[in-house]
Amino acid sequence: MSDEHDPAVTGCYGHPLVRTPHVDRLASEALVYDNVYCASPICVPSRLSLLTGRYAHQIGAWDNGSILDSAVPTWGHLLGAAGHETVICGRTHFNGIDRLHGFDRRLVEDLPSWYSPAPGAPSRRPEARRTRVHVTTGGAAEELPPGPQHRHDTYDAEVAALARQFLQEKAESPGGRPWLLYCGLIHPHFPLVAPRAYLDLYDPRDVMLPATWDEPLEAQHPVIRQLRRGLANDVPLAEDVVRRAIAAYWALVTLVDHHIGAILDAVNRTPLRENTVVLYTSDHGEMAGQHGMWQKHCFYESAVRVPLLLRLPARFLPGQVAKPARVRENASLVDVLPTLLDLAAVSGAERPDDLPGRSLLDTAAAEQSGGAHTGRVATQPVFAEFHAEGMLDAGYMLKRGAYRYCHYVNERPQLFRPEDDPEERSDLAGDPAFTNRLANLRRELLSIVDPEQVDAQAKADQARRRAAAQVRGDG
Repeated sequence: MSDEHDPAVTGCYGHPLVRTPHVDRLASEALVYDNVYCASPICVPSRLSLLTGRYAHQIGAWDNGSILDSAVPTWGHLLGAAGHETVICGRTHFNGIDRLHGFDRRLVEDLPSWYSPAPGAPSRRPEARRTRVHVTTGGAAEELPPGPQHRHDTYDAEVAALARQFLQEKAESPGGRPWLLYCGLIHPHFPLVAPRAYLDLYDPRDVMLPATWDEPLEAQHPVIRQLRRGLANDVPLAEDVVRRAIAAYWALVTLVDHHIGAILDAVNRTPLRENTVVLYTSDHGEMAGQHGMWQKHCFYESAVRVPLLLRLPARFLPGQVAKPARVRENASLVDVLPTLLDLAAVSGAERPDDLPGRSLLDTAAAEQSGGAHTGRVATQPVFAEFHAEGMLDAGYMLKRGAYRYCHYVNERPQLFRPEDDPEERSDLAGDPAFTNRLANLRRELLSIVDPEQVDAQAKADQARRRAAAQVRGDG
């Protein structure tokens, strides 16, 4: 699992310039899911949703200061109860004193700067504003110094090395318990600093500027305007800064690909190749200048869509699923846990019956059989939400078929059809021709969440944490 990887910035998802040979090779052997979305476009809520198989509001994962209740079952609890050894290697972004959440052990801890035993919460007032734009965090995009390795580089290299060591030990000692290894890489998360060898792969002059990179603030939806102000994205950057920043992001994606290749090598060159499932994904995307925005925090495709590749050895491949193949049906990161439970043949009392997701194997089987399968309906919607910095009131997303509906508390909605409008410039919410569709999507979203009630829950929890941080003197 990487952090902040927009799938469009990958060879196997169609990028003409970015070099991702190892991920592309994995894609040639895997099921490639084209329309997978995170449950919240920010690190901690997305990861906690992934690891529990539940929506952010169901587990109180509102922002990057949220702490998961240790009683909430995760991959570790559920697969461990079914007899699996469960191991963490790398970035989980868990906050709080529970560093395992049901997993057996860690090979390496999160970087101290990426978690807190008692974090506060973001301010969501209109005047709250970051002091520095994401692109210039650390001065990276403006200078791109060759200097010493960044701590994220050394951390990811350690994660890859420890993962390889674990896999080699498993290859040399087969026959033990089945196991799950979670590998968490930090890149291509900002700051946009990459080793010179990777930066040199991409000339900023070759960067294709997003068509909306200098989109004027006044032309945007009120929620997007506020997000840009809160994240210090409201003043457009110079074209040369944008080009250098995007080139640096590409370099970090290629660096991630290098680490993925090293980890996969420990599987592919050993007997593990015949009995090991491989899944690659990320926690959210990166706007990279589109609509004048950087980072995530919104429901545009580049922020909320993630890559997902699933390679299945023959022994795990259901008879109704062929691979390699592209899967276009919508899916969510909350679908990963049901998939793991299917692959591990977990059933009965050990399997929760109230998870909102469904197995990615069912999704692939339904699409390949023309929609006929025994699981949930193939057209189930994908849901996401956002309750963190830059967003004054809660935002929610529901995608069904080709349409993505954005619902905002105290603001008008948005409606997009990204496959016909890849630059997402045409908001269909105000078009009378889409009145019925808008109403149907809103009704469906309300069947999943009460927007105002959940917004109030998030704000109450964040107020409590901010008050506690002030008492401690750290907020």
